[in-house]
Parts: sequence; structure tokens; C-alpha cells
Amino acid sequence: MSLADLLAIMRRRWYFMVPLTLLSLFAGGYLYRTIPVSYESQSSVTLLDSTAIADMAPTFGNPIANAGGSLVVTADVLIRTLQSGDSAKELRSRGVTDPYTVGFAAQSDSPLLTLGVTGTDRAKVLRETTTLTDFTGEQLKALQAASRVPKGYAVQTAPVVLPQTPVSQSKSRYQNIAAVLIAGMVGAFLLSILAEGVAVVRRRGRALAGYVPRRHRASPPERPRGLLVRRLDATTILSGYLVLAFFVPSNLTLPALGGVGTPANVFALLGLLWYLATWLGGRILPARDTRLPRVAMCVLAAAVLLSYLADATRESSHEEVLGADRGLIGLGVWTALVVLSSAGIQERSRLDTLMRRVVVLGTVVALIGYYDFFAATNIADSIHIPGLHSSTAGISTMDRGSFTRPRSTTSHPLEFGGMLAILVPFAVHQAFDPVRRHAGALRRWGPVAIMAGALPLTVSRTSIIGVFIVILVMVPRWKPQRRWSAIGLILGSVAVFKVIIPGLIGTITGLFASFLSNSDSSTQARTVKYSAIVPYLKEHPWFGRGFGTFTPDLYFFTDNQYMLTLAEMGVLGLVALLVLFVTGIHQGGAIRRLARTESDRELGQAFLASALVALVISATFDALSFPMYAGMFFLTLGAGGSYLGFIRREAAPEVPAPRAAPAVPEADLPRLVESR
Repeated sequence: MSLADLLAIMRRRWYFMVPLTLLSLFAGGYLYRTIPVSYESQSSVTLLDSTAIADMAPTFGNPIANAGGSLVVTADVLIRTLQSGDSAKELRSRGVTDPYTVGFAAQSDSPLLTLGVTGTDRAKVLRETTTLTDFTGEQLKALQAASRVPKGYAVQTAPVVLPQTPVSQSKSRYQNIAAVLIAGMVGAFLLSILAEGVAVVRRRGRALAGYVPRRHRASPPERPRGLLVRRLDATTILSGYLVLAFFVPSNLTLPALGGVGTPANVFALLGLLWYLATWLGGRILPARDTRLPRVAMCVLAAAVLLSYLADATRESSHEEVLGADRGLIGLGVWTALVVLSSAGIQERSRLDTLMRRVVVLGTVVALIGYYDFFAATNIADSIHIPGLHSSTAGISTMDRGSFTRPRSTTSHPLEFGGMLAILVPFAVHQAFDPVRRHAGALRRWGPVAIMAGALPLTVSRTSIIGVFIVILVMVPRWKPQRRWSAIGLILGSVAVFKVIIPGLIGTITGLFASFLSNSDSSTQARTVKYSAIVPYLKEHPWFGRGFGTFTPDLYFFTDNQYMLTLAEMGVLGLVALLVLFVTGIHQGGAIRRLARTESDRELGQAFLASALVALVISATFDALSFPMYAGMFFLTLGAGGSYLGFIRREAAPEVPAPRAAPAVPEADLPRLVESR
């Protein structure tokens, strides 16, 4: 279905489009007039050590010099006290009736607290912020008095930023208005498509019964060629998604949607609407034997929705509610990618085209990473797109040892390395594919060398583990001649890296050595967080606190997708996540088992390797929190289901067709031409 077809349907079904669109516009205008503008005021306080500690060397009497260390624990206790129900009741008695927030200051490892109050009365918000700031100091004194802390050892609060003049916060207001407008227009669109589909089915039924209306007896004149009338398919939609995902930095998002609102994600949601319109209009049917990845997505969707309900039943903060809403949007994006790539692609040649585009675009992203590494910069920092803003504050070039860790257009070096690791198997398969023998060696092997060579540049264990799994899964299945050639090439590449980039291999081996000896600070920090997850898991063991609510701003980084899933979606969510990985692994094994050609067997091994990489490296960082990595994972999951469907249809035995009635001359059959 082309864009011109969609426009024609909306024009014919104007009795749905016009009233619902006008209704949504009126509702948006009503919300704009009735929802008051909210204002927010903030202040900051820090904790200072006692005078007994401040007199000790090497501070030389400067209490600020000791504002760190164990005081972070004291600050955490104070924050939890201020968030308790008793503190909220006391603050209400003092006139603080608007919502308030208390937490650690962003990008700070010291006991620096940020206090905030949000309300609709600017003068009242300022008074409440002042009251909250004073109450914070009183609570700290009360905590120490209850513990009978000697006066000389008492910790004190000191204001760093006084209560600021309240500033307007119009983001939530415009979010509600945009939600009403989008819901109204999308509802009108889907109703129009559904009505058109029903009409098409009725017309076809009449035609089969022998009734053909006059307006359908002659073919309409051939439509002119152009962009609007060009036929769209799932490969075209997904190619547009890939371009936006790879070349628009993943930290640039639409302000109203937060971290999930990247242009690529919004485009994927529009692609899902296109698929629904085409399906409801009777122009496309889901590809046969491709149901498995969509069933796995149904399991994930059930876990996400149950966790959303669990979040709604507890007293969650406004930030957690917004995080849960963003989680639903992310689920819609992932569903769109799986549905488009598994059910929407009807021809294998178009699926092959999509996978080649994935590899080519991934190679370009890897080349940008080379520039970042050798230039000791990040090119994405210089990209500014009107209408988009950075969803991650304070992004800067990251170093490890004496090397700059590239992130290209991703938001983190771990995302950069993980994304390349799940794409390398497909680059290897395409390099060996006999169909592409006409292409030169540079075109076939260039993507493999570029993407695999970019992985060590990230100076991370995640990337090395990923490439090691790819080697371990794919190389042993090759014939001996190819296998030994590959092993020799890998060893030669390591030697080349030692010569060209001195110290890189030593730094990477040092990372693994410190990990094995349990002397690595980053590993120790992660293992400490594992025990910190347990209290949250005990509160909501089955359905979690809500998908998307366990954000670093409110809690802490988990650096482990499995632990994050346990906290957000509970045991059911962890099972759903494992179902996704097992589905990817099963699809790769089934493709290899049912394939008739060696190329298809190697393709199945590539899907198997990619799924195993995703399974293992998800334990090293919160993988699904990064939009580009998550998009590539779900796209390859759906593509694996699509390939499996093609392989199954090719391997199925041909069933003889039943004896049919005598054929009717084609000229005697009614000709159905849908109205335009």
C-alpha cells in the first residue's frame, strides 16, 4: 500500500477523519485552557563532617574537605527519611502541600542533595521550597539526637544553592495535549482503515457471488508514477528506520518523549501503523510460519503490562510514572520492529536486501568509531538537530588507560561494542555467501574487518566477550581449511594490533586479569549493586516495580540487564527476557537444521551466534536501556523468524492439489477493481 492509497482511504472515509480530528483538536484546546502552568523551585544542601573530624589532618580545619566518603550513607538515610510518610505528613502541616522531590544531585558522588517542589502557584512554591530546605536540616538533627550522637561529632547541613525563583514547567502540559491529539488522529486513521477493509471484503464477496457493480467492471486508468504512489513494503520502512537509528545520535530525542523518543523509534511506530493499515485494508497477510518471534513478544508484552499495573497499585513518584509510560512506548517500538521484519516481508530477496543494508550501515557506524578513537573525540557531540535535545546530560569523551573509548553515534561505548558484536556474524555470512562472489574481496570482507576491528577499540570486556562468542560458535562449524585459515587470521590480527596500537592488547588483558583476581573496582561496584537489588525484589517479587521505573536518577545503575529486569518486572519479566533469547537461539538452530544449502546453514549459525552474544553480554550492561542496541536485537530477532519461515516453506513437501472443477474462462469471471 502506497502513501497515495492511504490518503485516498482517508479522503473516502472523511466521516471518520474529520469529526474525530476536530474532536481531538477541541479536546487539546480545552486542556490547554484548563491545565494550569506548573512551576518548579529547587535548592541544594550538602552535609558537612563534625568539628571533631574537621580538626584532624590533612583538612587543616576546612570542613568542606571531608564532605565525602561515609557521609554519602548518611545522606541516603536522610533522603529516605524525607521520603517517608511521617515526613510528608509533617510537611503538609507546615504548608507543603505540593509534590516535592529529594535526591542526590546529578553527576555527584558527594553528599550533595537536591530538593525540589512543583506546583501551580509560583509564590507558594518558593515558600514551600524554603520550608523543605529548613526541614531537611531539622530532620538531620533529629536523626542524630535519636541516636544520641555527641555534639562534637554531629553532622550538619549547609545550603549550597538557596531556593531558586520558580520556573515554569510546561513539558507535562504539552505532553498531555499531544497525547490527546495523537490518540484522536490515530483512532480516526485506524477506524478509516478498518471501514475500508470491511468494504473491500464485502465487495469481494459480491464479486464471487456474481454481482459486479458498474463502477468495478472496468479497470481504472493507470496511475502516474511518483513518490506518493510508489509501493511501500516492510523492507523500505525498516531501511528508513536503520538510517535514522544509525546516523542520528541515539541521545538526541524529542523533548516530550524522553530517552525513548529518538527519531528512529518514532519512525518505527509510524511503520507499525502502516502495517496495521495495510493488513486491515486487506492488502497484506502475515508471512506463513513466522509466528514464533511474535509469540515471544506477546510473552514480553504480558510481563511489561503486568509490571505497569503493579506500578499503578503502589505509591510511585511522578518520575516513575513517566518512566513506566516510556516503557510502554519502548515496547511498542520493539513490537513494531519484530512485526515488520517477521510478518511484513513477503519475499526472501527483500529480506536479503534488508540484512545487507544492516551490515553496510553498521560498517559506516564502525568507521565513525575509528575516527573517534584516533582523534580522541566524539563526532556525535558536534551534531545538533533542531527540535531534538540530548536525553543524557553530561556526555563526554570516555577514557580507559591511555585510550579514548569510541561510541560513534551511540550513547555509550558499551552500546557501540554490543551492537557491533551482534552484527558481525551476519557480515561474516555475507562475505562467504556464494551469491555475492561477483562482488570484489574488498566489498565482501571490508565490513568484517572494519566491524570486528572496531570492537577492541572500545577497551571493554563486553566487546571482547562478544567477539569471542562469535568465534567460538561459528569457526568450529567450518571446514578444516577455512577454520585454520580463520584462526591464523585472528592471531595475525592480534599481532597487528600490538604493533599499530601499542598497549591496547595489554590494557584489555589487564581488564580480564583484574576481573579474575577480583581486584577490578568496576567489577566490585557491580557485585555490590547485586545485593542492593534484593530489597526491591522482595517488595515485588513476581511483577516488579514497573518496566522503565528503576532509573539511575532515582536509584542506581545496575549494569546488568537481568538484575534490572528482576527489579522492574520481577520473576515473570526475567522469564520473558529469557524466552526472547531462547527464541533467537532456537530460530538459528532450526534454520541450520532445515536448510538445504550450505549458505543457509551458515546463515542459521550466524543467527545462533548473534542470539548467544545477546544472551551473554546482557549480564555485563543494561542492554535494553540503549535504543540502538535494543533496536538491532529486536530487528534481528524478527528477521530470524522471517528467514525460518522461508526455510520451512522451502523444506515442506509439496502436497498435490485436489482435483478442481472445470475451469471457467478468465473472460467470464467478474473483474474486481477496488475504488480509488
